[in-house]
Amino acid sequence: MFQSLPPHLVDFSSYRMPAEWEAHEATWLAWPKNLETWPEHMDEARRTYLDIIQALVEYESVSLIVENIADTETIQLALSKRGISESKIRFFNYPYNDSWMRDAGPLFVVSPSASDPILANDFIFNAWGDKYQPWNADDVLPQKISKDLDIPVVCHDLVLEGGSIDLNGRGTLITTEQCLLNSNRNPSLSKSEIEGVLKKFLGIQRVLWLGEGIEGDDTDGHVDDITRFVDDTRVLTVLENSKSDPNYEPLKENWNRLKAMGDQDGNRLEVVDIPMPDRFLEGPFGRSPASYANFYIANRCVLVPTYAAPNEASVLSIFKDLFPDREIIPIDCVGLVCGLGSIHCITQQQPAV
Repeated sequence: MFQSLPPHLVDFSSYRMPAEWEAHEATWLAWPKNLETWPEHMDEARRTYLDIIQALVEYESVSLIVENIADTETIQLALSKRGISESKIRFFNYPYNDSWMRDAGPLFVVSPSASDPILANDFIFNAWGDKYQPWNADDVLPQKISKDLDIPVVCHDLVLEGGSIDLNGRGTLITTEQCLLNSNRNPSLSKSEIEGVLKKFLGIQRVLWLGEGIEGDDTDGHVDDITRFVDDTRVLTVLENSKSDPNYEPLKENWNRLKAMGDQDGNRLEVVDIPMPDRFLEGPFGRSPASYANFYIANRCVLVPTYAAPNEASVLSIFKDLFPDREIIPIDCVGLVCGLGSIHCITQQQPAV
């Protein structure tokens, strides 16, 4: 039953945030509408959304946020022209500022033993350190979603975006110092205090800290552009092959850190390398943060962003080896990433309970 609760009234001891590869009830998306995000590539971004929806509905439900009924009808027509069935799509009409559901949406936690098997964490969203205004409508999306899902939502006073963390669902979380320790997020909190919040409310025992993210990433180094768990003990991490590229040293440093890291049980992580796109993507805001690490694991499939780069056949082969039981679906994200994000940035999974 929907309630908006402060953290001290909730016993989080049995809750955990599931890994992305665990079963989903649905994937949440917010239809692209902000012309300041895609000043030159809105049509391409919307085509990419339709590609993503078309891929997802073969495997799970899609919950699509659209601002009003008129826009809903326009999207329904576009879906119909593609032959996409609406039977697995739910439309939600909320006001919102932008489309980055990974960061503004709720972070769900589950418990098999609690009276409420699923809760939504509502962390503060401040548009990546007050970079873009307004963001007030996005900040309250977890409240609106939880009310419509009729599940409790827990309100926190920590600034946290979903793209800044990645976890294995067993007690280990990876993040970056550049983001979570940035003075534009939680300047009054120490590293250990931030770890304490993550451990308490996401069911984490161990936090692994990487350094910096990639050039062009306006989120201050989100980990979902550089390093991701692909199962309990393996991480996929990107490397830049060109020593003259600004990403070369930070990504190499992250790789060195990962090689020395262990999971919640102290077992050394297995690190799988993947290259950055060997094509420089320039967008309206400068270099776009194109990365193959920004993939999304859905039910029985993995959506992999592609950027018309020569090395993508070998990249897709790596994904097929990592996920032999899931269909690997490449999604052209050349236009989407010009808005400074890719597939993982726009999706948010709702776990099945």
